[in-house]
Amino acid sequence: MSKHPIAFMSYVRLDDQHENGRLTQFRERLSSEVRMQTGESFEIFQDRNDIKWGQQWKERIDGALDTVTFLIPMITPGFFKSPACREELERFVKRQAHLGRNDLILPVYYVDSPVLNDESRRKRDSLAAVIAARQYADWRDLRFEPLTSPEVGKRLAGIAKQIVEALERDQTPSTPARAVAVAAGAGAPTDSQEGQAQASGTAPATEAKHGPAPRIEVPIKVVDALHRGDYSTLTEALIAAKPGTRILVRPGLYNEGVVIDKPVEIVGDGEKADIVFEVSGKNVILFKSSMGRVANLTLRQTGGGDWFCVNLPQGRLDLEDCDIAGQSRACVAIHEGADPRVRRNRIHDGKDSGVMVYANGRGTLEDNEIFGNTRAGVGISGGGNPTLRRNRIYGGKDDGVLVHTNGQGILEDNDIFGNAFAGVEIREGSNPTLRHNRIHGGNNTGVLVQKDGQGTLEANDIFGNASSGVVIKEGGNPSLRRNRIHDGKASGVYVHTNGQGILEDNEIFGNARAGVAIMGGGNPTLRRNRISENVYPGISVGPGGGGVFEGNDLRGNTRGAWQVDPSSESKIKRKGNLE
Repeated sequence: MSKHPIAFMSYVRLDDQHENGRLTQFRERLSSEVRMQTGESFEIFQDRNDIKWGQQWKERIDGALDTVTFLIPMITPGFFKSPACREELERFVKRQAHLGRNDLILPVYYVDSPVLNDESRRKRDSLAAVIAARQYADWRDLRFEPLTSPEVGKRLAGIAKQIVEALERDQTPSTPARAVAVAAGAGAPTDSQEGQAQASGTAPATEAKHGPAPRIEVPIKVVDALHRGDYSTLTEALIAAKPGTRILVRPGLYNEGVVIDKPVEIVGDGEKADIVFEVSGKNVILFKSSMGRVANLTLRQTGGGDWFCVNLPQGRLDLEDCDIAGQSRACVAIHEGADPRVRRNRIHDGKDSGVMVYANGRGTLEDNEIFGNTRAGVGISGGGNPTLRRNRIYGGKDDGVLVHTNGQGILEDNDIFGNAFAGVEIREGSNPTLRHNRIHGGNNTGVLVQKDGQGTLEANDIFGNASSGVVIKEGGNPSLRRNRIHDGKASGVYVHTNGQGILEDNEIFGNARAGVAIMGGGNPTLRRNRISENVYPGISVGPGGGGVFEGNDLRGNTRGAWQVDPSSESKIKRKGNLE
């Protein structure tokens, strides 16, 4: 199979913006799935993230014809109306024909497109005919499913398998394939531009005329606890290493805490469970460089004071595929503006939080398992502003995610379940965004917004929690849109003690008490919600409650649409509700 493959995903940028970056997340999930199936890195370039996208496209399509490169068109009505997307597809069709291949274009049918569905219109659009003639991945019924759902995972695995099989069919011996690049909504170089360069005779058109790029040898050092490598400790290797060195760590028990103060790569060379760094009275890893990577290690902080297992006060560390636990403070701490990438780790059984992001820390946490921690699985505070995607946060002894003291953050497509207190708690001026998460099966509230917390909750699935799906109190004032809040053991939404909030276009159903319960100064605004099949009334307003209720569908609740305490009748405004 080709090494280090590279591809392009062709899409309309406005489609990605409308979907709140969901196409970008699809790209990231696909990249990870191919890596999972091959064991090798599978980069996917995208113009919104990669400033060299245009250069990569030019080199891949106009040169290096013996190099396998894929195109993954994201098919929507706008795709066929986009001159850039059409040009990318047309140029790639020609390239594939030149190579004698028919397996390098992998369309994903994302939104119904009339030009693709109608045979007469396809006949008038040659590129629509090209797409229709191929076996495409039909994503139309998955568009609104969480990217963490099992069905989405199966479909992604199927696309990844197509890529892997195409790579295995590549028998080219001379030039290894680079990375699979995803062509984005920006235009590729035009034929005329390239033709002018070739016609002049002054600009070689292909990589073949230039010759291969010079190979950069990465210095490699080996750490072996049995003294069969270059060093017997990682500390020794780090002292001696030059920037850019790759340090391979063989199986063993290493009783040392290390300071990474230069850009290096540290990778476990063997089974992760057999490569253990364990220390008391200090951090296991303190990162003090601008960049670096740590992967495939087991990291244990065993106590002895006020320490983190992995302490990230600066820079960008890629922390990947590690098993991390701590018996002092948080397992992973991100602060002072640090912006790491934390991917595919198991972060668990900490004496404090699993991950703590504070003091303007940032970072991207993707595909981690965060479980069994004594405090919050993820704690965000003090201007912390991370992005959490596709993590499983469960089995904690406190909140799944706690955002407090002016914390922020974006939580997308996470599975948050089985925690002892709230799945997500927002308080003290914090204002995170939650999209497409599954928050369920908790031993208390699904989402708790209190003490002047805010937050935007969009298209989350909040269900099966032991108390109310969403609780808003003590000045909490979130916005909830297009969520499904259902099958809770109490009310779907409970607003009390001066809680507020705007609830629009939500489905609130199947809860053991009222769909929405309001008491004691609670004063939310509800518009266009579907509130049905709840055991108690659709909306229950108790003493001291109030609110604005416009255009809600309150039909189908066991005890009717309304239950309003006489003392609260003057505090509510009703207009256009279906009862």
